[in-house]
Amino acid sequence: MAAVPGEAPPAAATSPRPLEVALLASVFVVAACGLVYELAAGALASYVLGDSVLQFSTVIGTYLFAMGVGSWLSRFFERQLPAHFLRIELLVALIGGGLPALLFLAHAWQPGAFRVLLYGMVLLVGMLVGLEIPLVMRILKRDVALKELVSQVLTFDYLGALAVSVAFPLLLVPQLGLIRTGLLFGLMNALIAVWALWLFRHELRRFGAHAVACFLTVGVLGAAFAGSQQITSLAEDKFYQDRIVLAESSPWQRIVLTQGRGGLRLFLNGNLQFAQSDEYRYHEALVHPAMAGHGAPRKVAVLGGGDGLAVREILRYPDVESVTLVELDPNMTRIFAADPALAALNAGALKSPKLRIVHADAFKWLLETAEIYDVIVVDFPDPTNFSIGKLYTNAFYALLEQRLAASGYAVVQTTSPLVARQSFWTVATTIESVGLRTYPYHANVPSFGEWGFIIASRRPWQPPAALPGGLRFLTPAGVPPLFQFPNDMARVPAEVNRLANQVLVTTYEREWGKVHP
Repeated sequence: MAAVPGEAPPAAATSPRPLEVALLASVFVVAACGLVYELAAGALASYVLGDSVLQFSTVIGTYLFAMGVGSWLSRFFERQLPAHFLRIELLVALIGGGLPALLFLAHAWQPGAFRVLLYGMVLLVGMLVGLEIPLVMRILKRDVALKELVSQVLTFDYLGALAVSVAFPLLLVPQLGLIRTGLLFGLMNALIAVWALWLFRHELRRFGAHAVACFLTVGVLGAAFAGSQQITSLAEDKFYQDRIVLAESSPWQRIVLTQGRGGLRLFLNGNLQFAQSDEYRYHEALVHPAMAGHGAPRKVAVLGGGDGLAVREILRYPDVESVTLVELDPNMTRIFAADPALAALNAGALKSPKLRIVHADAFKWLLETAEIYDVIVVDFPDPTNFSIGKLYTNAFYALLEQRLAASGYAVVQTTSPLVARQSFWTVATTIESVGLRTYPYHANVPSFGEWGFIIASRRPWQPPAALPGGLRFLTPAGVPPLFQFPNDMARVPAEVNRLANQVLVTTYEREWGKVHP
């Protein structure tokens, strides 16, 4: 094709032309935007569908396949390449930028359509992104030697992907959230289209129509970005039913607190963690059989439980000298220490002088610490994905055993032995595989139903003769029945959950999927 009217002939040496610089900068932005849409789709899929490895693998595979289809389709674009590039940028901006918002709304209003919409949008965005780079290369080929062209385009493509891969979990999602991140990068795609409109103004046959399309696209995305909080509220209000009083995103999870007739409820990535109306049942059952059974615990560790509710129960024992709380997400401890209603719920436990808070991955912390504890309370979310599932493996429990005093007890929250019977006994089998005795038990928590726990130790455990005063659920006489399992929750054969296979995650997904399709 002929050179762009008004442009000087190509420079003979290495000095890049303004058009070349502009298009290579566009490649950087295009690559960054494409990866953001891919990561946002994978993150939302893992939030909603669980099993992060499966969801990211299928989303990335679908996206890359679609990019290949788009690259193949680019051969059919022969004339008016700048015009095609501009239109594709506008489509990517609208579909990719709106992807998180549309998926979020679909999850709240039409849950059954979520999976179809997810993969449909990933396929569409992937094909459009697959068209972009070949068109840019063919436009640049008019003025740049092939050898330099390929190296330059791929360099800027990879640099854009690198920038986003670092910024997405560390900056974009924590500061903006998924919806605003998608819309922001949609705007960036739209601005590339505006840039192309100006760069190729002498080549575009329908300049006015393209200008109107750019103006409308930027306007729609800008309005959506300005109203992103309302979009988020619309989706979350429908999903959570009760009034949302706090919603924050961190690099690790979406934290939502709701207020309803039953009081406060905490959700992490859409999964209920506690309800104020009955959380005392869960936390008393989690903490006191091990603490009171020990007799005289002085050093206690809590892994997970950044809400401080387990710490509240531990501090009922006056002989406790120190409590170490290991919580990955600093947002959790900040929220539950600073908010007056939440601090009242945990009785100010997170500000106790006996408490030391460590913000770290519990697996890594167990590897690095040399401390020995009388009681270790393990209060992680259920193993809905492989990043959490590693905290239920024999590798993790082997580290836990090393940090436990010879006379100490560990206690692990262990999902529902009624709904997820195989999963529950998989955890018991896994703990026993590292040489610890197990004492499984369960309690009824209305918000969850029958819920399971396991005490692990080297020495035998005996029911406590006394419990601290002020408990609302447990009594000394009520503890032994918790360790009796009816036939429908009785032990079944189970595999050891290992880092290499993480059978627990797939078992958990299968069992809970029967209840929550």
